[in-house]
Amino acid sequence: MIIIGEKINGTIPKVGRAIAERDEAFIRDLAIKQAEAGADYIDVCAGTAPEVEEETLIWLMNIVQDAVDKPLCIDSPNARMIEKVIKHAKRPGILNSVSKEGDKTDVIYPLMKGTDWQVIALTCDDKGIPYDVETRVNITKELVEEADKYGITPDRIHVDPLVMAISADNQSMITFLESLKQIKELYPTIKITSGLSNISFSMPLRKVINATFLTLATYAGMDSAIMDPLDRDIMAALLATEALMGRDRHCRKFTTAYRKGKIGPKKDKK
Repeated sequence: MIIIGEKINGTIPKVGRAIAERDEAFIRDLAIKQAEAGADYIDVCAGTAPEVEEETLIWLMNIVQDAVDKPLCIDSPNARMIEKVIKHAKRPGILNSVSKEGDKTDVIYPLMKGTDWQVIALTCDDKGIPYDVETRVNITKELVEEADKYGITPDRIHVDPLVMAISADNQSMITFLESLKQIKELYPTIKITSGLSNISFSMPLRKVINATFLTLATYAGMDSAIMDPLDRDIMAALLATEALMGRDRHCRKFTTAYRKGKIGPKKDKK
């Protein structure tokens, strides 16, 4: 599983305060902790007013790249903003995101041409997020076909079929998994991702729901997730799932994480 660490996001209250106060030490520490916990990419999202987003994103990118040796996932709902800040990335990572909304493909795909950048592709268009599998699959086809014009192969695309909160749509996970299945049948090398915690919005015991969804989706073929690597329960569920699926030779990753105190009950400091 490819872990995209989600913690450096200005919409999270503590992070928002750190951004407003330009608390570099807080952001640096958050990047280091996520990398040490197993994040493969560090997502950076300003979550600020549009007029200060560029400055804030560059500030975040510089701190994270100085603190850890992990590629970035540059996160903005504004494709033009990604276009402005991408030059500040020291190496290719993931662009978050592209969709069939507006001119996003016309902005994002040219940035990726001839590079090793990857992209998160959302299955939505100008009509919004579709509830049915067929429309999500058709949008994926359009995104992949458009990407091919720029030499972007399916293995560089992380398709997010946009799992809805089960509090609003009780069939949300079923729709997600069926979309995953059909997309993988069309494009075997494509990656499937999700914003993991979206599934549990407005529900009690959110961590339990998130961990269960992660387990089921990983078994079904999900390749990456935007998630909190500092959540010990989520990481334990992921490592256990991969061990049970035969992906962890001799269960070394699971047992090592346990011995190092990264999963399981926290040990009291003496």
